[in-house]
Amino acid sequence: MESIYQQIISRNPGEPEFHQALYEVLETLTPVLERHPEYHEQKIIERLCEPERQIIFRVPWEDDDGQIHINRGFRVGFNSSLGPYKGGLRFHPSVTLGTIKFLAFEQTFKNALTGLPIGSGKGGSDFDPKGKSDREVMRFCQSFMTSLYRHIGESTDVPAGDIGVGAREIGYLFGQYKRITQRYEAGVITGKSPGWGGTLIRKKSTGYGAVFFCEDMLRAVHGEELKDKIALVSGSGNVATYAMEKLRASGAKVIACSDSGGVIIDQNGIDVDAIIRIKEVERQRIYTYLDSHPDAEYIENGNIWDIPCDIAMPCATQNELEAEDAQKLVDNGCLAVCEGANMPSTPEAIKILQKNNVAFAPGKAANAGGVASSALEMQLNATHSSSYEYSEDRLHEIMNHIHKTCCQTAEEFGEPHNYVLGANIAGFRRVANAMLAFGLI
Repeated sequence: MESIYQQIISRNPGEPEFHQALYEVLETLTPVLERHPEYHEQKIIERLCEPERQIIFRVPWEDDDGQIHINRGFRVGFNSSLGPYKGGLRFHPSVTLGTIKFLAFEQTFKNALTGLPIGSGKGGSDFDPKGKSDREVMRFCQSFMTSLYRHIGESTDVPAGDIGVGAREIGYLFGQYKRITQRYEAGVITGKSPGWGGTLIRKKSTGYGAVFFCEDMLRAVHGEELKDKIALVSGSGNVATYAMEKLRASGAKVIACSDSGGVIIDQNGIDVDAIIRIKEVERQRIYTYLDSHPDAEYIENGNIWDIPCDIAMPCATQNELEAEDAQKLVDNGCLAVCEGANMPSTPEAIKILQKNNVAFAPGKAANAGGVASSALEMQLNATHSSSYEYSEDRLHEIMNHIHKTCCQTAEEFGEPHNYVLGANIAGFRRVANAMLAFGLI
């Protein structure tokens, strides 16, 4: 496995996040290769780690002052063995090809774990929507879709939202697709508003799903419930805010959340409705929370993981929880860490948590609720149904299934409650078996 890893690294230089994602998966797959030599003989690992296609394009757009800007757009279709490429679009200055490849690689296992007929992909741009007017965002999205539209379709590649891409951006992107193609193909993109092809649960699904998984894991590993537990949630986007909402509904008390500027601490419990208003309506930074909650504390550039808690949910971005943060959580008696973001914990942090019996849920399992609800949206669009309600109960069923699959697989391979190993092997086997069935393609 080490030689395979080094070969892949040499073919993909300068992409540390992609390398990290590869390592975290490959180091767990040796037991399954020993049981199934056909995977090695047919070079499934090498094929699985090479994207099926990578698209890079220029995105020119004009701001409100008439100045011209040039950004770069990406779309990586990683694996279509289980269905059309499926994964979000991320608009953020940090986006590179390596970022998109790591996200698409992770998506391969996440999508497989849902049990739904979807392949894996990811895309985005180094465009930053922060501080841009609605019309600037519209012009950028229209330019982006003008290059992307020829590569997507209901049975080919179905994008969705991610960091920096919400209902506003999805609307502009779909509008431009409809304008160019002269077709109303609602299933070509997900994350749409319920009034024109979306589902009511989609916006909340990733955060809600992560809490459902956390609840199952906490019960399985520690015999505990979420009720009365103290929780920390990093981030303040859709995943974080609706994870906080579901934690509150489950009886937990969220005392801190964060954004890139700092940390809010409210020992009375975060007022989730206020956070949602600040982020979705006012589009402000979270320090404005203090305007209506003067008893709360704001720590500029603070570290949320320094705060004692029972439950920690990193829901911001990759590699935000490092080894020293993990040790601090252990020292403070944390029971469980459940990833709401994609690869938010470093490998060193994960090993510290596992070594100290902190229940750990990797993002490819815990945050699969978002893509699961997107697949349900695709099903509704395919039947031209006018009923856009997919219940929370259905999402709960899918997350229960993912948790059960991870648990059973970990036990099968002799490492009970190792959710990293369980998720990696379960997702890998589903994709690998499909690849074998299709022959060498």
